[in-house]
Amino acid sequence: MRRFLSIFLIAAALLALAACGSKKEESAGSLYDSIKEKGEVTIGTEGTYAPFTFHDKQGNLTGFDVEIAKEVFKRLDIKPKFIEAKWDGMIAGLDSKRYDMVANEVAIRPERLEKYDMSEPYIVSKAVLIVKEDNNEIKSLKDLKGKKVGQSLDSNYRKIAEQNGATNTVVDGFNQSIDLIAAGRIDATINDSLSYLDLKKQRPELPIKKVYEEKEATENAFLFRKDSGKLKEEVDKALAEMKKDGTYLKISEKWFGTDVSK
Repeated sequence: MRRFLSIFLIAAALLALAACGSKKEESAGSLYDSIKEKGEVTIGTEGTYAPFTFHDKQGNLTGFDVEIAKEVFKRLDIKPKFIEAKWDGMIAGLDSKRYDMVANEVAIRPERLEKYDMSEPYIVSKAVLIVKEDNNEIKSLKDLKGKKVGQSLDSNYRKIAEQNGATNTVVDGFNQSIDLIAAGRIDATINDSLSYLDLKKQRPELPIKKVYEEKEATENAFLFRKDSGKLKEEVDKALAEMKKDGTYLKISEKWFGTDVSK
């Protein structure tokens, strides 16, 4: 009787594990299936981070990340619906299933990959240190010790600044940090080199300058909830096709004048 009971319990446990596994696979597949059925995917983005995601003079949401995402889902015959959110609440919005994914220059980091799925990288960039034009004290990251910076709360740039001894003032985004530098309220900010170049092009009168640029580039990707399964797979396939047929390069050159995938 005991032997029969033990065999029964082991069999029940194996069935439970199999059910969990199939449920997990079903869940991973069902997200993409439900998106396909609706014909719509929801995408979290800032809408205030030029040239990646911002509003043009007509008020339309545009930018490199927005255009890449639109092309990806055009190929998957799915309509993208963008939901705007501040950066510091964006990943929480993904966690709470407010949207299906995030398209907003999200850096690929080991700690993120532990909790989330990320697509293949679609852009690489370098971090730059920006100060006021007349600031001659700060020339490198080590000069941030005891200085005030402006970074988003969940930004990897905030961690870099604080690791170098800076005190952070939480900002909503890049533009706010630049305004605080110009007003003399903070000393510096670390941000994306491509954003800096675009800002200088759009607002050449700003009294700011770049004093340092990282040697190593950072890879950025679309962000998904863990076990996104087929959704990530299909997005990766579409990105690969775009790079192969020249569509990616066309979009990249439109926004940056060069190939920003490498």
